[in-house]
Amino acid sequence: MRLLSTFLSLILLMAQTQAQPPSKIADKTKNFKRYDGYFTYWWDAANGKIWLQVDKFDKEFLYVNSLPAGIGSNDIGLDRGQIGASRIVYFNKVGKKVLMIQPNYDYRATSADTREQKAVKESFAASTLWSFVVDEDEGDKVLLDATPFFLRDAHGVADRLRNLRQGTYALNEGRSAIYLTNCKNFPLNSEFEASITFTGGSDAGRFVTSVTPSQEAITVRTHHSFVQLPDNNYNPRRYDIRSGYFTVNWFDYSTPFTDPIEQLFICRHRLQKKYPTAAKSEPVKPIVYYLDNGTPEPIRSALLDGARWWNQAFEAAGYINAFRVEVLPDSADPMDIRYNMINWVHRSTRGWSYGATVTDPRTGEIIKGQVTLGSLRVRQDYLIFTGLLSPYETGKPAPETTKQAALQRLRQLSAHEVGHTLGLMHNYASSFNDRASVMDYPHPNLFINGNGEIDFSKVYTNEIGAWDKRAIMYGYSDFGGKEDNNALNKMLEENTRNGLLFITDFDARAADGLHPVAHLWDNGKDAADELRNVLSIRKKALDKFSQDAVRDNMPLSKMEDALVPVYNFHRYQLEAVCKMIGGMNYSYSVKGDKLQQQPQILSKEVQIKALKDALDCLSPEVLQLSERIIQMIPPRPPEYYRYGELFVKRTGMNFDALSPAEAITNYELGFLFNAARANRLNQFKAEAGTPGWDDELFVGHGWCWYNGWQQIGCITSGYFYSRICWRKC
Repeated sequence: MRLLSTFLSLILLMAQTQAQPPSKIADKTKNFKRYDGYFTYWWDAANGKIWLQVDKFDKEFLYVNSLPAGIGSNDIGLDRGQIGASRIVYFNKVGKKVLMIQPNYDYRATSADTREQKAVKESFAASTLWSFVVDEDEGDKVLLDATPFFLRDAHGVADRLRNLRQGTYALNEGRSAIYLTNCKNFPLNSEFEASITFTGGSDAGRFVTSVTPSQEAITVRTHHSFVQLPDNNYNPRRYDIRSGYFTVNWFDYSTPFTDPIEQLFICRHRLQKKYPTAAKSEPVKPIVYYLDNGTPEPIRSALLDGARWWNQAFEAAGYINAFRVEVLPDSADPMDIRYNMINWVHRSTRGWSYGATVTDPRTGEIIKGQVTLGSLRVRQDYLIFTGLLSPYETGKPAPETTKQAALQRLRQLSAHEVGHTLGLMHNYASSFNDRASVMDYPHPNLFINGNGEIDFSKVYTNEIGAWDKRAIMYGYSDFGGKEDNNALNKMLEENTRNGLLFITDFDARAADGLHPVAHLWDNGKDAADELRNVLSIRKKALDKFSQDAVRDNMPLSKMEDALVPVYNFHRYQLEAVCKMIGGMNYSYSVKGDKLQQQPQILSKEVQIKALKDALDCLSPEVLQLSERIIQMIPPRPPEYYRYGELFVKRTGMNFDALSPAEAITNYELGFLFNAARANRLNQFKAEAGTPGWDDELFVGHGWCWYNGWQQIGCITSGYFYSRICWRKC
C-alpha cells in the first residue's frame, strides 16, 4: 500500500511538471545576452534592443540620467559628465502596461498615521514619467522593451538648444542607438547608455557651429542609472543657516500647526565612526573619490593633491583616513553611480567648473559626488601670470613661477569643487579671515617685495582652511548614531567667537550687494587697502609689459590676449570697494545667538574713503595705456581670429586705445549708479547720517569736472564718466 501511494505521488508530480508551461521570458530571451544585477536585462543584438525584466513592483528606487559625452560648449552648458535629474520612482503594473511613476516628496506626512499620509499624498500630484508595454507576463515579473525609454531625450538637449537660440533640433530615432559598451549591471545598480542624435539646425547658433563637425546633426550620449535606495540607517541632520551647507527641504503636513511646516536638512555623505565614543576613529566606510584617468600630468598630481586636502578637515572632525582620492581604474565606468568622480572636461572655450551631487531627496544623503573641472581654466590662469611677469625673454626658458602658480590654483580649484560635493556652499567672506576657506573664489595673493618685484610666494593657499574644518565638523561629526543639537549649536557659536565668517552667493554676487567683506575674487581685511596693493601690482606689470608676454615665434598681436587680464587685474577688488558705498555689515543670525553681528551701516568715513578710492580708478593714470604698449600691438594676422575675451574695437584692424578704458569705466559705474544702491544711500542718510545719493553725485561730478578739464589730452576719464553718468541717471 505504501509503495502504491509513493508510485501515485510520482505520477502526479510528473504530470504537474509536464503541465507547467516553459517560462515565456526564458523562451523570449534565450538567444539574447543576459546581464544579471539589480534589474536583470538582456541585449538583443539582432534588433539593437534592451529587454528589461521588472520584478520589483511598487518598490521605490532612484533613477538618474546624465551626459557622459557632451557638446563641448561652455555657453550651451551640456558638458561631459553632467548629472541630470535625480528622481525617486517606482514601477506600477496596470494590465498590459507598466508605468514609471515619480511620487511627490515635496509634500509629506511623517507621522505613523497611514490615513494622514494618504490624505497628504492624494492632495498633491505625482508624475507618470513613462509607460512601458508588457511583452511577456509571468505574473510576478514581466519583460519590457525598454529601448524607447533609453533612446529618448532624457537630458533635455533639444529644449536647451532651442531656449538658448542655438537651433531647432529634434531627436532622430533612426540615428540613435543603445551604446552597449557602457551598459552594465551590478547588485545595487543597473546602468544603461545610449548614443542619441538630434537633426535640424538650419537656424543653428554660433555656439553650436563652433563645436560640431556638421551643424545639421548633433550626437551626444545619455546615461541612465537605476539605483537601489539607501537603507534607513542614515540620520538626517537639521540645517542651520550658519552652517554653510546645501539642503533638501520639504513640507511636513503632520507637524503641529504651532511648529514650522517646512523641514530643512543638510546634504552630506554617510560617514560613521567605527568607534563613536573615541576621539579619533577610522570610519565604518570611507568616502572615496576617483579622478578621471584621462587627466594628464602634472595636472593629475595637482588635482589629487588639492582634493586630498579635505582629509585634513575630516581629521579635525575626529576621523582617521575617512577621505581618500584615487585615480579611476581603467576597468571602471565614471558614470557608475557607485563612484564619486572628479572629471577633467574639455570645452571649446573656458568656463565654469562645478560640483554636483546625486542626493536622496528623502534625507539629504549624498549618494554620488560629481565634479566637473574645465580644462581651459589652468590655461587662463597661466595667461594671467605670464601677462603679469612678461617672462618669455628671447632665447631663455620661461621661469617656473608661472607654471607652479597655475598648478597651485588647480589644487585650490580641485578642493573647492570637491567641497561642493561634500555638501558645502560658497563662503565669500573667507578672504577677510586670511583665506579661511577653499570655498571662496581666490584672487591671486600677490605683493611687491623688497626688490621691487611681484612676489608669488603666497599666491594661493596650500591646505584646507580653518572654516572648512569647522564646517566638516558640523556636518560629519558622529554622535553615536543620534543627533546632538546642543553640541552642533555650540560648534556654530564657537565659529562666531573665533571670528570665522560665512556669507554666500545671494549676498556676494549681486551688483547691489552691500556686505563689506563678502566678495568674489577679492583679498584682504580692508577692501580699499587691498585695492591700492592690486593697483601697484597692475602698474608694475604694465610698466614691464612687452613682447616677452608672448612666446618666441608667436604673432605679436597675441600680446593683446595677455594684456586684457593685466589691464583688468583690479576689477574684482574695485567691485568690492564699490559695494562698501551704501554698505552694511551683518551676519546670518539666529535668535538666541548673541554673538552674531547685528546689522550695522558702514560709517560715513569708511563710505567716503571707498568712494574716493573707487573714483581714483577713473583717473587718467589708471585708465590710460602707455603709448609704448599701444604702438606695440599689431593687427591680428590670418588664422589668429579675434574672440569674445579681447577688447571690443571701433578702429578697424588696429588696436583700439580707448576700448579698455571704456570697458572698465562702464564696469565700475554699473556698481556706483546701481538703482538699489542709490535708494539705499538715501535711506541710510536719513537713518544714520551717512552719505546720500546726492553726495555721491557731488563727489563724482566734482572729481570728474576737475580731472576731465585738467587732462585735455585724455578723454578716457572725464568724458566717459560724464557720458555714462548722465545716461545712467
